[in-house]
Amino acid sequence: MTARFPLPATVDIPQVIVVTGVMAAGKSTVSQLLAERFTRGVHLRGDEFRRMVVSGRVDMTPHGDPEAERQLALRHTIAAHAAHLYAEAGFTVVVQDLFVGRSLEPFLAQIPYRPLSLVMLAPEVSVVMRRESERVKKGYGDNWSIRDFDHRVRTETPHIGLWLDSSKHTPEQTVDEVLARLEQARID
Repeated sequence: MTARFPLPATVDIPQVIVVTGVMAAGKSTVSQLLAERFTRGVHLRGDEFRRMVVSGRVDMTPHGDPEAERQLALRHTIAAHAAHLYAEAGFTVVVQDLFVGRSLEPFLAQIPYRPLSLVMLAPEVSVVMRRESERVKKGYGDNWSIRDFDHRVRTETPHIGLWLDSSKHTPEQTVDEVLARLEQARID
């Protein structure tokens, strides 16, 4: 059993924690474990809103597509509103999604609830490559190169909140570190 650090007194208050990072960075696993650490926790998976579109969905590509970008913005708006409503109802909400480049700050601006934190999972490219090869769900392929996507995240995304190299951590250790450094993740 993994030793868990005690939660700081300010952690178990309703709040919104946004977890992002490249595909295969561990967002789903870490977000689920993080939400489970709270007395009243919600894991809000932004990708669920994408999957709800059963016809007419246009997925993002590196080349940009206005309709894909419009649908991504809609998905982010829905996630922001849902996060705010859950937090107002007394839950700590862990929002997990891809927020790359200029999409991050408009998303955060749509969440009026405070405290608001951001965690960017930023493992080394070699670790992402290994994780991608081991998982069933594939995020990369013909459209995305792991190196190019990682470079885009690191160079085009605002460096706010907590950027965490989780390369040498288990998911549980990553959650422990997020909780220990939650004040550094605050963006409000």
